[in-house]
Formats: sequence, C-alpha cells, structure tokens
Amino acid sequence: MSIPKFADLPLDKSGPHHNAWGLYGPNDQLGTLNRLTDSTVTTAAKEVKTGTRVSLNWPLDAQGDIPFFGRQAFHQELYQKPPRIVNDDVWTFNTQSSSQWDGLRHFGYQREKVFYNGVTLDDIHGTNGKERSCVNGIGAWSEKGIVGRGVLLDYHAWRVEQGRSHDAFTTSAISLEDLKAVAKAQGTEIRFGDILLVRSGYMDAYNRLNKEEVSAMMGKQPPSFAGVEQSEEMLQWMWENFAACAGDHPSWEAWPTQKDWSCHEVMLAGWGMPIGELFDLEALGKHCKETSRYEFFVVSEPTNVPSGVASPPNILAIF
Repeated sequence: MSIPKFADLPLDKSGPHHNAWGLYGPNDQLGTLNRLTDSTVTTAAKEVKTGTRVSLNWPLDAQGDIPFFGRQAFHQELYQKPPRIVNDDVWTFNTQSSSQWDGLRHFGYQREKVFYNGVTLDDIHGTNGKERSCVNGIGAWSEKGIVGRGVLLDYHAWRVEQGRSHDAFTTSAISLEDLKAVAKAQGTEIRFGDILLVRSGYMDAYNRLNKEEVSAMMGKQPPSFAGVEQSEEMLQWMWENFAACAGDHPSWEAWPTQKDWSCHEVMLAGWGMPIGELFDLEALGKHCKETSRYEFFVVSEPTNVPSGVASPPNILAIF
C-alpha cells in the first residue's frame, strides 16, 4: 500500500499538524486499519504454526475499585431468576478501566478541538444545532476487527538484561533508539501494516504493588507513567510501519506529555491509528522468550457499539 511520506504531512493543509485527513476519503472511520487489507491478513495468518493461543486481556475488574484517571470501576450485579435455576448478570464499567482500544472519539487535537477527519464535539454530542451521530464510533472497527501480524517488542526483558533501571510510575520516555535495539536483539523484522505491542514493564510493576501503594498513587494528580517518547522521529516510525499499537501501560506515551502536543492527538485524531493500553503482555512475553518467536497472528474484535468511544480488545495472539 502506498502512503504519503511523513514529510508530506499534514495532508489536509487547512487542518492540524501531521494529519492524514482525506487519505481514505472524507467519511473514513478506519484510519490506519485500512492498512489491514485482505492480502495483509492472509500473509499474517502464515504466522500460525503451532496453534498456541495467548490472551492479552487484563480482567475487566483488575483495577478493583480504584482505576487510574478517576474512571469508574467495574461492577457486576449477579442475580438468580427464581424459581428456575438460572443466573443473569449486569456489568457496568468504564471502557478504559482495563485493557482497551482507544477509539477515534476518545482524544482529539486539544488546541484545534477536532477529531479524526475534522469531526467536532458538536458532531459527536449533537450540540449547537448539530444532530447527534455515530461518526467515528468504535463500532465501525468491529465489522472486520483488528486482525493482522503482531510483533512484541519486549522492552522490559531487554532492559533487565541491560541492567538498566526503570520506574513505571514516573514520567519517562522509552526512546525510539531503544525500541529499535530491542527489535534487533530479538531478531524481529518490522513489516508494513504490523500491529505493534510494547511490553514496558508496567504490568509487572503494578502486580507487585499492594492496595495501599496503588491507592497512594491514585492521589497523585496528574498521574505519571513511563511510555514511548514524544518526538518527530517516533511519529515517523509509527506512520511508516504500523496499523495499530498497544502497550501494557496506561498512557502509551510518556505521561504527562513533555511537549505542547501529544502522540494521542496525532495518532488518533490525525491518522486514525488505534492505541491500545493496559494490555496484559506478561504471558505473551514469557511465551515469546521460551519459543524465541516475537511475531504472531493477532485477532481482536472491538465491541460493536456504534457510538462507542473505546472498547475492551477481546484479543488473542496465535502462534
């Protein structure tokens, strides 16, 4: 697939920086998922050799009653339906309180106040004379899913081998140079249209905390996390290679942002690139290390809510 050079962005010169608006048409809602063509998926399916399946989903209730960013906790109402021996349950949760795909309604360009392809808050909410719509809803991604060749860059394992320290709960950047070094050390070839997964070490660190330590971090405002660096070079690498990306940490990029812009703005609102967060990559990292295979087939179907902002990923890595 031919795409514009990174240097040619913004594509819509009247729009915000680095945008690719109009590349797939003015009404497109798939963004970089357009890179997952039938032929791309067919080729990716050749990664299936053993049939081993690894879930990347953190439990919906994993953060208990204290999710980060002040989000609502998962709640289950379980009830019997007497006199029959039958149970039903009702789930209530914020779609970003556990593993999640950020959809195109989640994060817009902050200064310009617009989302992918120029969609506004009024378009989404039906305010100021606009009709409420489902435009940019995550349900558009459910029809074909997020399916393709996945690659894990296990930054956490590589860093430990290097003897380098890392604080998952402090604002710090995972550099592009380091990610490329991880790929080289693993012998991982990056291909156009890949689904990138980065194991930062957040999940491993979080699992070592007790409830009191987690609660103390919740009181820190704004919260701070390690994540990928915010740089032109990182953006260019993402633009030139990937259909979607995800990590095991809450914010994908170093948070709070260290620039006057964020990767979320460009990737979600500029390109329509799905960003996954809080993926549980512990079992995946273990299997990849044991088999020396860091490439696999990915199958993910976001929930079909036409106006949805985000969704649990419902994701498997298949070897």
